[in-house]
Amino acid sequence: MDTTTVAATRPAARERILSTAYDLFSRRGIRGVGVDEVIAGADVAKATFYRHFRTKDDLALAFLNLRERLWTVGLVEAESARRGTTPEEQLLAIFDVFHDWFQQDDFEGCTFINVLLETGAGHPSGEACIRHLNNIRAIVAERAEKAGLRDPHGFARSWHILMKGSIISAVEGDREAACRARRMARRLIDDHRRTTA
Repeated sequence: MDTTTVAATRPAARERILSTAYDLFSRRGIRGVGVDEVIAGADVAKATFYRHFRTKDDLALAFLNLRERLWTVGLVEAESARRGTTPEEQLLAIFDVFHDWFQQDDFEGCTFINVLLETGAGHPSGEACIRHLNNIRAIVAERAEKAGLRDPHGFARSWHILMKGSIISAVEGDREAACRARRMARRLIDDHRRTTA
């Protein structure tokens, strides 16, 4: 293979930087990883890094956006939609997706929760995490509305507590946390089916 072919098949610099940051930030958090480590891992010059990302905060925001595309949309939303034929089944299937995720050797918890706790709500990355978490709740609220459940937004907040709680429990070592949360989630659905007196 000649050098032209190698250059053509090698990912672009921005993609390599973001891929390296994704791996490092997912495992060790944003504050635990320096720019120089990302630059070395991506095999780019410092000037190339700063041409694509003015600051580490800019890179962190790009990482969080990528995480939403891959995890929220690509895994949780799409896979739970595939596993359920009705909006209610698709809601419950979120915990089936979580169960499979919790069994993986590289399970690292929820990036949005981790980064929010790491940086705080007032930091640009923390603010972004809050937006990304809101997007997850919006998916739940939309399904709840389609399922005809009462108070879809209130339901989504309660459902999200179950989602986040199961993730934290899995980080603690409870690999069955999603199954426990799923049982509680079914009761939450039943509660939101009831009409008020």
